[in-house]
Amino acid sequence: MYHYQNQPQLLRYRSSLRYNMNQTFNFYTQYHQFYIGDKLSSAKVNLEDFWTDDAYEDRLAIEKELIGVRTQSYGNIKGEINILDVENTYIDTSKYDHIVEGGLIMESDTLVILDCPNTNIEFKIKINPGKYRVRIYSSNLKSVVEDEGDDYYKIEIWPDSNMERKVLKQYIPNK
Repeated sequence: MYHYQNQPQLLRYRSSLRYNMNQTFNFYTQYHQFYIGDKLSSAKVNLEDFWTDDAYEDRLAIEKELIGVRTQSYGNIKGEINILDVENTYIDTSKYDHIVEGGLIMESDTLVILDCPNTNIEFKIKINPGKYRVRIYSSNLKSVVEDEGDDYYKIEIWPDSNMERKVLKQYIPNK
């Protein structure tokens, strides 16, 4: 269950979350997307099956060991990644334009963020093999003009067996 509470309660609750790691990233990618996945994933997907109409609308494409994140910018991507022990059940939706989550299976012990289309490793971290939930918070999407802006992507990852894609807040352009 998600909690929508006022700010003081947020601070008390978030202090009980245990972060294994919090790291920022900034890299160049193309085609309005980047990938999160297992280092051993081939990162070769059938784009027609991967980026379905639903995946495009939801801004998240999912394969077993690879997730595609649709970005607003074409080029420089900024954000942060948080590896958690447990799910963050407090979500302040007012801070974000779009929130979506899905499942990822890690066969190896190395999680990577890859650019598109070259699949260069832009970030990597050691985590235990297993099933994970990945939540992407997208903000400042309206700042993007002609492929450049200040859009920002916060990623949270925690152990979980739920592999389904779920939109928690849908971005509606021009609103």
